[in-house]
Order: sequence, then C-alpha cells, then structure tokens
Amino acid sequence: MNSFSLTTPVAFLVFNRPETTAQVFSAIREARPSQLLIVADGPRPDCPEDIQNCAEVLRIVDQIDWPCEVSRNISEINLGCKMRVSSGLDWVFSQVDEAIILEDDCLPDPTFFRFCQELLDYYRGDQHIGMISGDNFQFGQRYNQDSYYFSKYCHIWGWATWKDRWVENYDVNLSRWPELRNDVWLRDVADTKDEYTQWAKIFEKVYRGKIDTWDYQWVFANWLQGRLSILPAVNLVSNLGFDPQATHTKKLSRLSNIERDAVPFPLQHPKTVSRNSVADTQSRHTTYTYNLITSLVVRVIRCLS
Repeated sequence: MNSFSLTTPVAFLVFNRPETTAQVFSAIREARPSQLLIVADGPRPDCPEDIQNCAEVLRIVDQIDWPCEVSRNISEINLGCKMRVSSGLDWVFSQVDEAIILEDDCLPDPTFFRFCQELLDYYRGDQHIGMISGDNFQFGQRYNQDSYYFSKYCHIWGWATWKDRWVENYDVNLSRWPELRNDVWLRDVADTKDEYTQWAKIFEKVYRGKIDTWDYQWVFANWLQGRLSILPAVNLVSNLGFDPQATHTKKLSRLSNIERDAVPFPLQHPKTVSRNSVADTQSRHTTYTYNLITSLVVRVIRCLS
C-alpha cells in the first residue's frame, strides 16, 4: 500500500453524526485522496440538537491537512435522505467522471480505496458493470480464489461508480415505474416469486413517495439496464450506524459492524463477467429476507457479549 496513490475523487456524504463522521474521515485522511467532495445535509427544523451536531460535523470534515482539491455542497436546510443524497450525487457527477462514495457511518478498510480505484479503471468501458461495492455479506464463505465476484445486488455501504452510469440512468422519482410495473423485466430479474413481489412493492412505495430514500432507485436503474455490481470476496466496509439516531438502520442486525478485512493485491480477476447466483442467494437471505427471530437472536447474543 505504500506505493499506492489515491487519485480517484472521494465523495463524503455527511449529516449530524460527529462520532461516526470522525472515524470515517480519519480513514479518508489516511488514504489522502487528491480530490474530496463533501456533501452535507442541513439540520432538521424539529431537532434543535442538529444545529450543533451539523456544525461539529462540518468542523471535522474541514480538517484537511494533506494536498487535496476540496469542493463542498452544503445545504443550509434539511433535504432528507432521498433528496440530499440524490442531489448531492448529481452535483458530484457534474464535477467528476467517477468517484468513490462513502457515507458518514461507513468505515472502510484502507485497501477499499485501492480496490475501487483499480476496478474503476479496469471496468470503465464495460457497460455491463454498474458499480463497485466494498460490502460482502457472505460471512466468510468463499467460492474461489478470485478477489471479487459479480452480483445483481447494489450494496452501497461504501461504493464507487462512473458518471455515465449515474447521469444516464438514475431517476430519483422512478418516473418509468408506472409503464414498467406490469412488464416482464422485473420477473426476469427476480430469482423467486417472493422476491418479485417484495421488490414490486418496494418500487411502488418509492414511486408513491412513501419511502424517504435514494438507493432503491439506484437498484432500479441498474436492474433495468441489466447491469451487475462488483462485490469483494472479503468485507471491506463496516457500517457503524445501527442505532436509534440513524435514518434507516435503527435496529441492530447481523449486518451491523461486520468485521473488515483487507483485500490482497494484485487483484485476482474472475475469468468471465457472470453473476454468482449462489452468493446472491446468500445475500438475499441475509440482507433482504432477514427474519425477526434471527434478528432477536443476534440482539441477545450481542447484549450478552
């Protein structure tokens, strides 16, 4: 890692969590990106404590002590998860052609940055690839000696992508959903009838504005284009944000604070670009159909430990 230089722009999305922001920013500082783009949401009008917390977050991310081109997109008002992240990434990709993206509760292993940078370069011209993730939810299961595998799932706790994938396909309002809701494309993407039903309900709620989020729209964009994600063979990013103050990850789960590993270099590339359906089945069960009983067991174990 000593000879590695991080030349890929890093986008850092922050809000009101000084403690986790400080930890993630420390990892960014250690990586010393040559370009940093900071996207910040403003305080909520009904949460007086946000004023101080948001100010403290901005103070933390202002501590740039390495050679770096810094750009800031700071909202004075609270836009919420859906509009702040989507508008922030719109701004990011109006400035740069590709970026590594971290939110304020996603703590990366140092090798995450090199992993993203090398694969952004390696797959830049391959339109079958929509993004590169730092997440692995296989819990130690390995399928071969490759450094990564291909998945239909878009895990975004530390990720990277290119401007053309975002700008040409992302739609925060999911405006094409009404014309596509009864089309066969989603049935073809889903591995089971239950999965089809689950995702159809999710996209319907997003379209009707019942879910304040931006990431399901990114899943929609990639699935509609038939694109795959790159997921590392080991987990490179730990989500620190499972607590009552979080926007969405309020409840402890098996996915919280997963141990980080380092990916070795040089990377071992898969011989073909094809989805690992076995790994996706594992991800589906641990990420999207995680049941209440399992959640309660995990909570008891963590409390006891």
